[in-house]
Amino acid sequence: MNDVYQRVTDSIVRQLDAGVAPWIKPWAGVSEPIPVNATTGRPYRGINHLMLQMEGTARGLDRNAWLTFGQAVAIGGRIRKGSHGVQIVFFQLRERVGEDGSAISDGDRRRIPLLRTFTVFPLVDVEGLPDEYYQPPAVPVWDGNARAEGLIAASGANVFHGGNRAFFRPADDLIQLPERGAFRSADDYFSTALHELVHWTSAARRCERQLGRRFGDEAYAAEELIAELGAAFLCAHCHIDGQLQHANYIDSWLRVLRSDKRAVFTAAAKAQQAADFILALSAKSEELESMPQAA
Repeated sequence: MNDVYQRVTDSIVRQLDAGVAPWIKPWAGVSEPIPVNATTGRPYRGINHLMLQMEGTARGLDRNAWLTFGQAVAIGGRIRKGSHGVQIVFFQLRERVGEDGSAISDGDRRRIPLLRTFTVFPLVDVEGLPDEYYQPPAVPVWDGNARAEGLIAASGANVFHGGNRAFFRPADDLIQLPERGAFRSADDYFSTALHELVHWTSAARRCERQLGRRFGDEAYAAEELIAELGAAFLCAHCHIDGQLQHANYIDSWLRVLRSDKRAVFTAAAKAQQAADFILALSAKSEELESMPQAA
C-alpha cells in the first residue's frame, strides 16, 4: 500500500533540504489562494491545504480549484488523458470493537481515526465542464493588509512594538514586534505578526497545545513548525505573501520529520486549529460590529 505519510513527508523534506519552505507562496496571479473544491467551493484544510499548495506551486497553476474523478463526471466533465492526480487524505473515525464484535467501552479511546485517501485533479486537467467552472472567482474588494490587521485586532492579543525581535512571551501573554518601519514591506510585517499570533493560541485557555509527549526534545521545533504553517494558512486567507520567519529552524524541522513520518500531519492539524481559532474570533468581532446599536 502506498504510504501517504512517508510520501508527503519525503516531499517536504526534499524541499527543506534545498532550503525552500513549501508552505511559502506568493499569491499574486492565483485566483484561489486557498485550495478549494471546484464543485462545492469548500476549502481544503490542514495537510490537504499544504499538499495541494505544493503541487499547484510545482506546476505553476493559476487556479487552485480541484475535484475528484467522480465529481468531474457528475457535472459532465472528463479528466484529460495523461493527467496525474494528487492524493489527499481524510480521517474517518471508526469504532473499536472486541473479539466478539461488541464495542469497547473505554471512553474517548473507543473511536480511532482511520486514514482514507482520495485523488483529486486540478481544474486545468478537466475538459468539458460548463463554462462557469472555468471562470475565475471575483477578486475580493478588501485589502489583504487591512484583513490581517483585523485578525490581529479581533484576537484581543496584547501586541507591543519596539526593539529588534519578534516573539510571543507566554509568561506575560504578550506579543512583541519591531516597529512597522523596521520591516521590508507590509506583507513581511503581517506575516511575522500572524506567526506570533499562532504562537499566542498555544495557551491553555485557547488551543492548549501540549507537544511534549508527542515530540519530546523537539517540541520547541514542532511549535515553530506549527506557527509557520498556521501563519501560511492565515496569509493565504488574507491574500498576502507569506515569509519564512525562522530559516535557522530548518535543520530542526528536518530532524522532526525524518524521525516521525506523521509529524507534519500533526503539525498541519494543529496549525489549522490555531488558524480556525483566530478566524472565529474575527468572525465574531465582525458579527458584533454589524449588529444595530441600541439607541
